[in-house]
Amino acid sequence: MARCTAPARGHRSAAAAANCPACGSRYARSSYYGGYGGGYSSDQSHSSPSYSSSKSSSGRSTGGSGRRTAKPRWSGAGSPVWYTPEQVQALTPVRENVENLAVSQPDLRDVFLCHAWDDRQSSAKELHDLLESCGVRVWFSEKDLGLGVPMMRAIDKGLVNSRIGIVLVTPAMLRRLPAEGVADKELSALLRRERLIPVVHGTTYEELEQVSLLLASRAGLSTAEETMAEVAAKIAELVAT
Repeated sequence: MARCTAPARGHRSAAAAANCPACGSRYARSSYYGGYGGGYSSDQSHSSPSYSSSKSSSGRSTGGSGRRTAKPRWSGAGSPVWYTPEQVQALTPVRENVENLAVSQPDLRDVFLCHAWDDRQSSAKELHDLLESCGVRVWFSEKDLGLGVPMMRAIDKGLVNSRIGIVLVTPAMLRRLPAEGVADKELSALLRRERLIPVVHGTTYEELEQVSLLLASRAGLSTAEETMAEVAAKIAELVAT
C-alpha cells in the first residue's frame, strides 16, 4: 500500500501533493473538480449556503436568539435589520397588503397601535415613540383620542385609516381581553382585516393561547427574542413605501 510522504516531506505545495504516492490521485481529482490545492480533495464535504447572521449591540441576534436569519425582499441591502425565516413567512402577506394600500389609499396612516389601557404610559408609549423615531405614522390613543370625542368612534376611524394593526400583547392585555372591553373590539376588527401583527411583550404565546387561540395563531414578533427597538425597526421596514 502506498504511504503518504507528508510526515517526512510535507505537502507544502501543489507539486508535493501531486508527487505523493498516497495523495497524488486525490489531488488530481480535486484539481479537476475545482482547483483546490494543498491536499484538499473532491471528497471534502461542503455545506450549503446558509442565511447570514447579524448580532445586535447587546450580542443578541436581531433575527431572534441566534437562529438562522434572512433578508425579506422589502428590506434594503444596507439595512442592519435581519429576520428569521418564520418571520419573513408571517410578514410577507402583511407587506403585500401594505403595498396594495399604498397605491389605492396613499393617505392612510401606517400603523394602528392596539394596547391595554394600563400600558398607555409604559410599554405602549415606548413602542409608539420608537416607531415614530423610525418615521412611522402611528395612531395612538394617548395623542389621537381627543377630549370629548367618543372613544369607539375614534377607534373605528383609526382602524379604517391605518394600513396595519399592531397588537401589543402584555400581561395587562391578557387580563383585559376576557372582559370584552375596548381592546377586544379592536382585536376583532383587526383580525377580520388580515393586517395584524401581534407584538408579545412580558408574556408568552403559551399564555396568550389561554385567552385567545385566534390571536395566538398569528405569528408575530416577541421582545423575548429581540429588543423593543429591533421590533420597531422591523415594523418600520414593513410599512415603508
